[in-house]
Amino acid sequence: MFKPLAVLAISLSLAACATTPPAPRAPLRIATWNMEHLSEDGAQGCKARTDADYALMRRYADRLNADVIAFEEVESIKAASRVFDPAKYQLIIEERSAGDHFPCGGQEGRKLTRQAVGFAIRKGVQFDRAPDLADLAVGNPNLRSGVDIIVHARGHAPVRLLAVHLKSGCFNGLKGDACQTLQQQIPVLEKWIDARAAEPIRFIVLGDFNRRLARQDDVLWADLDDGQPANADLSLAEGTTTPKCDPRFKEFIDHIVLDARSARDLAGFEEQTYALADGHPSDHCPVVASLK
Repeated sequence: MFKPLAVLAISLSLAACATTPPAPRAPLRIATWNMEHLSEDGAQGCKARTDADYALMRRYADRLNADVIAFEEVESIKAASRVFDPAKYQLIIEERSAGDHFPCGGQEGRKLTRQAVGFAIRKGVQFDRAPDLADLAVGNPNLRSGVDIIVHARGHAPVRLLAVHLKSGCFNGLKGDACQTLQQQIPVLEKWIDARAAEPIRFIVLGDFNRRLARQDDVLWADLDDGQPANADLSLAEGTTTPKCDPRFKEFIDHIVLDARSARDLAGFEEQTYALADGHPSDHCPVVASLK
């Protein structure tokens, strides 16, 4: 037979359990990483790598601890799997075939391998894949499509992600052939953004934009961030943060662009830099946005 004090203790314990709030869900970590000519075989392509180099990149991928990573400049799923452990990640890549195999500048006998866009998605995170945004290549077989997915992470609202790698060579201003090409890509991207803004799911565009979008009065950012429809009021996850990856560069060209709904859920932004002893496994450092 229970004593009165024992009954009271049990009652208080049960009451405490009933009122204890559930533990908060960990933020959803979404990253982008240009992996600099990541080929299946380090003896091929424009960036020579040894087995130790691939192992080093895998350690950085693990340290990133991201749920979803958009990647750029990757030859194939096989190449991606040398960095992202297939036991931990689901890997997808754009369907576009390889373009021309240009010679690598200053590297006799080496030729460019396929530079593709894709995603590494942590196993257990559900996703749907939409058709690639092939129009982003503006008819040029050497330019990249966008890879389009909807992520359904447990405990989080769905989020639609578009991974991109835009034309290089037009980092600011509008002069030159590269800028003409980039100016053709921007309306394609804006059309995708406007269509998604009219839908109920929040969205993010992320990747290597090859453009300093945070620069004050950037005309191409103004084209994208026109606020029409209302959810197309865009934000850069880095805010006023500046990169530390390479001291030569003071502004990001790798961006995580949030729609108005995703921006309200932003819980943090970080850049993962490389240890001095490791050199630069890639000429870009990964950046990560965390969503509540």
